[in-house]
Amino acid sequence: MASIALDTRPSIAAPRRTSPRWFVWAVFALTFGLLLSDYMSRQVVSAIFPALKAEWALSDTRLAALNSVVSLSVALLAIPLSVVGDRLGRARAVGAMALIWSLATLASGLAASYGQLLAARVVVGVGEAAYGSIGLAVLLTVFSAKSRSTLTAAFLAGGSFGSVLGVVVGGAIADAFGWRAAFFVLGVAGIVLTGLYTVTITDRRLREHAHPEQQVVSAAESVETRRRFLTLVSTPSVIAAYLASGLHLLVLGALFAWLPSFFVRDYAVSATAAGSLAGLVVLVVAIGMITTGAITDRVSRTVPARKWEAPMVFSFIAMVALLLAFRLPSGPLQVGVLCVGAFFCAGLAGPAGALVANLTPSSIHATAFATLSLANNLLGLAAGPLIVGLLADRMGLSAALGLVPLVSIAVIGLLWWGRSRFQASLDKVGAPAQVDAR
Repeated sequence: MASIALDTRPSIAAPRRTSPRWFVWAVFALTFGLLLSDYMSRQVVSAIFPALKAEWALSDTRLAALNSVVSLSVALLAIPLSVVGDRLGRARAVGAMALIWSLATLASGLAASYGQLLAARVVVGVGEAAYGSIGLAVLLTVFSAKSRSTLTAAFLAGGSFGSVLGVVVGGAIADAFGWRAAFFVLGVAGIVLTGLYTVTITDRRLREHAHPEQQVVSAAESVETRRRFLTLVSTPSVIAAYLASGLHLLVLGALFAWLPSFFVRDYAVSATAAGSLAGLVVLVVAIGMITTGAITDRVSRTVPARKWEAPMVFSFIAMVALLLAFRLPSGPLQVGVLCVGAFFCAGLAGPAGALVANLTPSSIHATAFATLSLANNLLGLAAGPLIVGLLADRMGLSAALGLVPLVSIAVIGLLWWGRSRFQASLDKVGAPAQVDAR
């Protein structure tokens, strides 16, 4: 993939890979599995919104806060905890974070009031804060650079798959055993998976099995890491990537949080059925995230600027489809058009990670991805549910969801700005020249 070029030094010979393939794929499977647990614990609350609203007489704004407070905690703590993780060891940090969010999920099931549940959800966010950045940095340690958009999109799609499972499984468990049981099941599952991760993946093994490209870059950059931290926000293009990525996830955050309630209210179905319908839409998001990441990798091999252009197209298609969907009457046609919009609405997720990786040195990738996570959570995943909740209390949920896709106009503008400054930004951070075949 021509647009993802590592800042390697030709004078340093790359060592030959000796790591077993089973370990590389074990890292991917377990890291991906924990991301599923992460988002299942985060999104299960959306499936039980109707039950909580009935039991505690909550407004849509207060319901939204149960979802948004997790993303807000992630946004505020992602960078400092990622720095700590980089210093103390990424594998060790992953194990600690997963244990915290799993225990907090268990505690959520014990909440006796809205305040207690909100506090437990804050702790879930504390545990999840740096996982997206550190987990992705772990993956980039053992995989090559040539497929970063695809790998990043596949990893981030775990969030969508986890959201699907959290909503579907959580809704089914809540219908059968009550909403508290949904938290108990997911908390125990997270603890078990954390144990498997910690006995399989250690920082020593990650160092031993690092991909040769990563070893070369680390050796070449280690003497100037402090100076390179300035590249986190030193160029227009990387700033545009952060902001565009965050705003484009505002739509996704709103859909993840509110689709189950939308189907309960507009389609008059049970929590299980609403979870299944919402899960279908979110599953399409995950498939679209991976597919659009792969498409972007392919079309940008010889024209790096298409890393910016492809997401512009995806964002426009998603905006039109979602604006139309929430103006259609309830029924199969509406669900179908929703799925079209859902397929493209996260089309920037993979390319954004690849662009940030390209515009920052690998020695600070965990912190760079934490900065991206800050934007994603603060501007998108935290803001989306809360904005819709506030609007829904005034105009109704369907009308509120119908306004959210308009944020894509700002996303497209930011992508255009980032594209126009891309080569200049690469030159400023000292990245290798990239070929444009046009």
